[in-house]
Parts: sequence; structure tokens; C-alpha cells
Amino acid sequence: MSVGWRAVVFLFGRACVLLPLLVLAACAGGGSGRVSGSWNGPVQCAPYAREHSAVNLRGDAALWWNGSRGIYTRSSVPHEGDVLVFRATRRLPSGHVSVVRQVRNRRLVLVDHANWEPGRVTRAAPVVDVSPHNDWTRVRVWWAPSRRLGKTVYPAYGFIEPPWQGGS
Repeated sequence: MSVGWRAVVFLFGRACVLLPLLVLAACAGGGSGRVSGSWNGPVQCAPYAREHSAVNLRGDAALWWNGSRGIYTRSSVPHEGDVLVFRATRRLPSGHVSVVRQVRNRRLVLVDHANWEPGRVTRAAPVVDVSPHNDWTRVRVWWAPSRRLGKTVYPAYGFIEPPWQGGS
């Protein structure tokens, strides 16, 4: 049984529309009880951030902000080791989290994060604060396939600071 060319074009068009949504829905943290937005790929942003920072939270990335209340300090000023928390949106149904690797200036940080590009860990990716009040509530993120900042502006909560770890 052959499939007509119109059916192929229709299915290809649907795949082109849905693929970016699936790609950016990839930050479910597991164990949250939510099914929508879950990603079953080899890497997820929430477990990656938990493993590569001193912030130990669980659940979907967007839930980390409220989950950190009373446990960690939350801030609108980035510091190395902080976790940047993106809000859930239509494009990011589970939100997203990134670990701040370096603060370059008050509007630019470099982050390490998983699954911004499907199935990959990205290191030292630029994230730029484009919020009008320099409070990191709106950001643009480096998109390696295009070798530039992405066009989309993503809403963010801010930064979760890891607990101070004193040494001897």
C-alpha cells in the first residue's frame, strides 16, 4: 500500500512543527508525577544540574524555584555555581535549569546545561539578560547549531544559590 505525496507532505509538516516543541520539553526532572513535558532521552537538564551543582532539588525544572524556598537563597544576581531557573512556557513545558559556570558581566553568564540541544550537554553557553531592569527575568540563550544567540526570549525566575561550603 503506497502513501500519497500529500500524506507525506502533511506528516513532514507536522513533524517540523512538533519537533522543536519536543526538543524544548526535555527538562522533566523525573519523580515529579507529571507526564506532560517529560523527556525520556539520555540526558535531562534537572538531573544534570543537580549532579553538577550543590543544589539538590527534584522534579521538573520549573518547580525548582518554589521548591527552593526556605532551603536555598534565591537571587537576581548571578554567581558561579548558581542554578538559573527558567519558567515553564509553551516551548518549555517543564522549564529548564542551567548551572552558571562563569559570570562575564552583569548581563552575561556562561552556563553548562543538558538537553538545550536534544540529547547533548552544552558547556560554557552564553546566556544574556535582556530584562528591562537587569533582574534576569528575561533571557536569550546561545543556540550552537546557528552559532549565535537564539531569537526567543525566555522568562526566568532567577538564580538559586548553592549553600555556602566552608573549607579548612
